[in-house]
Amino acid sequence: MQKILAFLLLTFVLTAHADENEIRQSLQSKFPNIGKLEHVVKTPYAGLYEIVVGDHLLYTDEHGIYLFDGNVIDAKSHTDLTEKRRQQLFAIDFSKLPLDLAIKKVKGNGQRKLAYFADPNCSFCKKLEKEMTKVNNVTLYLFMYPIFPGSPEIVRNIACAKNPLKVWEDKMLKGIEPASVTCNYSSDKIIALAQQLRVNGTPNLIFADGAQYPGYMPAEDLEKALDAAAKKQ
Repeated sequence: MQKILAFLLLTFVLTAHADENEIRQSLQSKFPNIGKLEHVVKTPYAGLYEIVVGDHLLYTDEHGIYLFDGNVIDAKSHTDLTEKRRQQLFAIDFSKLPLDLAIKKVKGNGQRKLAYFADPNCSFCKKLEKEMTKVNNVTLYLFMYPIFPGSPEIVRNIACAKNPLKVWEDKMLKGIEPASVTCNYSSDKIIALAQQLRVNGTPNLIFADGAQYPGYMPAEDLEKALDAAAKKQ
């Protein structure tokens, strides 16, 4: 009996690896520029397999013939299963962030924490800043991440100012351009950090529990996410 069980277990393991290898080979042959398939795991729904390529969570069938780019929604609970999984896979250890590179702002008691990447020429970053004015009792850590044309110079002018936080908020909330300033400043470390954390766009939010949200978020959702993250600490 033990031999039979051992044989069945071995067969299951070999089949699982065969499926994963087949998927990798199929996708890489059909999409030669797909890049490194960092992760191939079977999901508990619809026989789909999830794959991770860079900062993208995609889906494929058991043979790697079809590739699906989109979110899986639980029709019963209306839960975005893809977003929940993305947060797990791309979670960040907040305590290991180099917060000394960020511009810090404490609002109220500052108990809740939020780090975010933003570009001064990003329209959704400006919308985010306006929403953040409605949120209190939080410590904000801003990583200025210049990805738009002309942004590196603006970021340098802000970083070199006597009060970078005020100059940043003047730019984002009032449209006041920062004065030209020169100092020994470089965005290289923040750019390297963004690449390490798979941050490819702005705004990009990182909450204290490590959950990462690419994109703009209104104040109501910010409050919910901040509270949820604080409860996990």
